[in-house]
Amino acid sequence: MKRQPPCRKDHLSNLTLNFKGNKTTEKLFDIFWKLYDSFGSQYWWPGETPFEIAIGAILTQNTAWTNVEKAIINLKERKLLSPHKLFKLDNEILASLIRPAGYYNLKAKRLKNFLNFLIERFDGSISKMGEMDHEKLRRELLKIKGIGPETADSIILYALGKPSFVIDAYTFRIFLRHNLIDENIDYHELREIFMSNLPEDACLFNEFHALFVRLGKDLCKKGKPKCEICPLKDL
Repeated sequence: MKRQPPCRKDHLSNLTLNFKGNKTTEKLFDIFWKLYDSFGSQYWWPGETPFEIAIGAILTQNTAWTNVEKAIINLKERKLLSPHKLFKLDNEILASLIRPAGYYNLKAKRLKNFLNFLIERFDGSISKMGEMDHEKLRRELLKIKGIGPETADSIILYALGKPSFVIDAYTFRIFLRHNLIDENIDYHELREIFMSNLPEDACLFNEFHALFVRLGKDLCKKGKPKCEICPLKDL
């Protein structure tokens, strides 16, 4: 799948130099640059169109991205990757096509819920959906059954290119291991740390979240973390 173009490093550097923040801002930028200098740009999220990225954000719930790719390929091969075609598709057929992504019956229903919203509100146009204020859109997306905060933020950030920070299990794990948050913090509270203390820039948010994913997958593993070679070991 085609991957998104990287953020320009000079853009990210200018944000760091020019944004007037606080100690939390400095800490977050310190984390960002340690990860960026170690891993580089992540070219995330994979997808050829904003609609494909939105569909991928729903399908990737509780599964690996490699499984999502297989499901999307199934839809592409049958030329079904469009809002109206998918919405008209029988639920059982849709479920069978996205089977590689797991929980396929449930995800077929969630896709239909999102597609119903997209068609009823925006005539199936992702670009029209992107014209809505992103915080208002976020509230609307969260009303859709099966769309949680991580999925909503992923759609807004990666499909629409709007600044809405995505929190996932890797973010929680990394911050907890470095004693940066309390174990009882919830999604919205952790997201607010980033939203309140960083410039609202989609490019920065894109790279930052993707770098957390890279760190979590490669080094900050759930079972056997490789702390001795972690870019954040001296944090």
